[in-house]
Order: sequence, then structure tokens, then C-alpha cells
Amino acid sequence: MIRPGQAMRLLYISWTLVRHGLDDLILATHLFRPLRFLRWLMWWRLLQHREIARGIRIRRTLEDLGPIFVKFGQILSTRRDLLPDDIAEELAKLQDRVPPFPGESAVAIIEKAYRQPLEKVFAEFDRTPLASASIAQVHVAKLLDGTEVVVKVLRPSIEPVIRRDIGLLYILADKLQRYWREGRRLRPVDVVAEFEKNLIDELDLMREAASATQIRRNFQGSELLYVPEIHWHHCRKNVMVMERISGIPIGNIDQIREAGIDLKALSARGVEIFFTQVFRHNFFHADMHPGNIFVSPRGQYLAVDFGIVGTLSQEDQRYLAENFLAFFHRDYHRVAELHVESGWVPHDTRVDEFEAAIRTVCEPIFERPLAEISFGQLLLRLFQTARRFNMEVQPQLVLLQKTLLNIEGLGRQLYPELDLWATAKPFLERWMSEQIGVRAFANRLKENVPQWGEKLPEIPSLIHDVLLQAKTGKLKVDANREELEAIRREIRRANQRTFFAILGSSLILGATVMMALDGYAPARMVYGIGVESWVLGILGIYTLYSNWPQGRD
Repeated sequence: MIRPGQAMRLLYISWTLVRHGLDDLILATHLFRPLRFLRWLMWWRLLQHREIARGIRIRRTLEDLGPIFVKFGQILSTRRDLLPDDIAEELAKLQDRVPPFPGESAVAIIEKAYRQPLEKVFAEFDRTPLASASIAQVHVAKLLDGTEVVVKVLRPSIEPVIRRDIGLLYILADKLQRYWREGRRLRPVDVVAEFEKNLIDELDLMREAASATQIRRNFQGSELLYVPEIHWHHCRKNVMVMERISGIPIGNIDQIREAGIDLKALSARGVEIFFTQVFRHNFFHADMHPGNIFVSPRGQYLAVDFGIVGTLSQEDQRYLAENFLAFFHRDYHRVAELHVESGWVPHDTRVDEFEAAIRTVCEPIFERPLAEISFGQLLLRLFQTARRFNMEVQPQLVLLQKTLLNIEGLGRQLYPELDLWATAKPFLERWMSEQIGVRAFANRLKENVPQWGEKLPEIPSLIHDVLLQAKTGKLKVDANREELEAIRREIRRANQRTFFAILGSSLILGATVMMALDGYAPARMVYGIGVESWVLGILGIYTLYSNWPQGRD
């Protein structure tokens, strides 16, 4: 049931949609088509600028509706299998243009979190925020020992606003899933649920601090990526303190070039960071847009804002890696098989038909120079093709797809001739060799030997205990009595069938032998066959027939 606050919010959303001329899109849906005649009664339509593209109108609408809808639009922009290209491209332009909240409010939040005055924690604190976004804003500060840090503070009373708008998104998604013919396949409710999970996670800065620490540990000593240190003693659920870093924004190509950094090598390192996080660490920064990535003077990536991270199951990791390699080798049959094996398309899908559809999409793309091929766009085209085969949306892959598009976009921005295929293929082949074959077996053996070494001395005493219990009659086997009885009955029936099968066959064989014996003199003949042979044969046939398995047996 819609609460009064949600009802008022729905009215505002409806007015915003109409104000930006999106009533046409609403009335074009299957549910509202019978009401299209009402648009002739909407006099305000004459005042609207209908020449503005629908993508621009949708983007402006989401910006007016606030930060939660902006973030949802950013997520949707990565799902080009759900949206037309013109709308997806406009949604990709959405940015968190949120005015900062007063510095005094940030100070009040920090003092409440620490339960002491600001001066007892920070030697300096700049009340003017360094950056502001929809969930939190960042201030520059110095700890009492002089260490320069940045302090991330959640917006005051942001959680009730988020939960209200997410509740409305659930209502809209539920209607789409019920009344839109594509709704059941595209699972909008699951998409909103995934969005809610990521957004609620962002409200816990302790969780973000833990994610940053994990990625920092994963790249400890690496020249690829540097993650700022977290100052755990000063972290709370709504306040996070981390090392202040300085670097060149990844979008400032001229400044990077002036610093003498090799743009080709830098773009290749970005791709390597992505595949390392996804396949080797299985823990990846899922919000790698230009505002969160910097470059050090020596060409090392610097990352901030770890509110959104992603992981994959081992099965998804394996299927993705095999899909990538199959694409590299243009093995479309294997790509189709993997989609069926993974359950991404229904198991009754005809692999040959799916293979033909994939080949139709991919071959024209592969005929272009490698530098012009966008792997992210190729995957999007594949997802669009898979619609015909009832491919369901995979919510667990949304973050991965978003991150891949971000990384490829950054790489091409740095070095337009980037060959993503040549960069990624050796990494994936090496990773696959570590997962299967002799090398994988050796690695797993190496991992398990210490555990076996711990347990090996215990095995003789365990065997002795079991044998002693069996000898003294104290050995107990836990099992369901009904299941054991059912198994016992089945064994008994099988033994009976075997016995009667042998008996029936022996009787028939005996009748046949008697008929064939030269010295056999039957007392009475029936149709040229002795009565004894008839009796043995009929008994044999009856025995076999009466004990033949029937029904579900």
C-alpha cells in the first residue's frame, strides 16, 4: 500500500514527467494505450518543446527527480540490452551534481560520531567540502600527528530519502513486470533489488573502508594500482578517514601527456587491472568512472571511492573467461554452448540456431580493424540478440558490465588505438591454465598439502576407534529409518525378480531340451509337442510374466 509521503512523491514524479514531455512515453506503454485519447485534452502539451530528443528529456527528468534517480539512471545506462542506444547514451552523461550541505552540519555529524569535540580528533578541518555527491561529501583535514587525510561524511538524514524513493522504484518495477510483455524476462524487480543492495551498502562507510582495505591488500607492492590507507581508529558507520593522495585526474589527458607518461602503456595497465580484479582477486572496484581514478607522476593508477564493489561466483568467473576466449577465437558454437550450460538462456534453446544468431552479430564487427572494435559494445549487441532466445537479465553481471564499459572507455580515451583483445587474451589464457589441467591440479595439491599434513597423524587413531566400535557393537550409523526400510524393500524385490527370472528361464530351457532329446518319449502329444514340454514352457512363461517389473518400477 502506498503511504501518504509516497503518494505526494508520485504526484511530483508525474508532474516532472509531464513537464519534460514524457507523457507520450507513458501513454505508449501497453497498459495505458487505451487512454491515449486523453493527450488531446492536455493543453500544456502546446507549451512543450517536442523537438528535444527523448533521451535528453529522460536525462533531464532524472536529474530533476534527485540523486537516487540519477544513480538509477547511471546503472541503467550500462544495460543497453534493455534500452535503445539513444537513451542509453544520454543516461551515460548523468552526473551527481548535488549541492554540498553546510560544513557546520558535517562538523556536527563528526562530533556526534566521535562523542567528542572536533579539536580532539583533528588538528585542522576545512569546513568547505573538497567534493560533494549524492550520498556523502569529502573534507580535507589533518590528524593530531600532522598526517593529511580526507574525511568522508554521509549526508544528514539521507537514508529515509533513499528508502522512500527505492520503495517507489519497486512499485514501478512491479507494474512493469506484471503488465509489460518484456517484464518477466527482463526482471525489473530484480534489477531494482540489485540497485537497492548496492545503494544501501554505500550508506555504511565501515563497509566501504573494509572494501578499500581489501583492494589495497590485493595490490600491495604492485606498480599497477595504489589504494589510500584507511585510518581505522577514526572510522565510523557515517564517517570515514583515509590517507590523502594527489594525482592527475584520469580525464586530463593533456596534463598526463605533459608529465611524460606513456598513454599506450597506461591504457593497457587499466585493462590489466580490471581483469586482475575480476578473475584473480574476484573482488573489483565497480565504480571506476573518471571522477574516481587518478594517475601518479610515475604512471601508477590511484583509486578512491570504494562504495560499490563486486564479486562473482566461481561458476560465473569460469563461464565469463571461457566466453571471452571463445570470442577471441571466433568459436561461436562454444559461446552458444556456454550460454546454455550457464543457464543464461533456457536449457531447451537450440544451440545451432543461437550459434547462427551470434555469428550474424559478430562477423561484421570482427571484419573491422581491431582498434575499432569495442568489446563492451560487442557484448551489448550479443545481449540484444539473446533477447530472441529468452535470455534473462543476470543481475550479478550488471556491475561487471558497467565496470568493463568504464575501463574500455577510459582506455580508449587515453589511447584511441587500444587493442583490448591483445591486452586481455594472454591474461585470460594464463588464468584458464591455472584453473584446469595439470597446472591447476598442482596448484590445488600445493594448497591442500598443509591441511593433509595436519590431519594425517590423526588418521590411524580414527581408524582404530571405528574398528574398535564395530568390534564391540557400539558403532552407530545415523540414517533415516524410513529410507533404510524403502531401500531394504527394493533390494528384496530385486532379489525376488532375479530368482524368478532364473526359475522361469530354466523351465523354458528345460521344455526346449526335452523337445530336442532323441530318447524322449512323451506319454501324450499336443500339436506335435509332448504334454510335459507344454507344462514346463507355460510355467516358465507365467513365472517370467508375473514377476516382470510393472509401472514406475
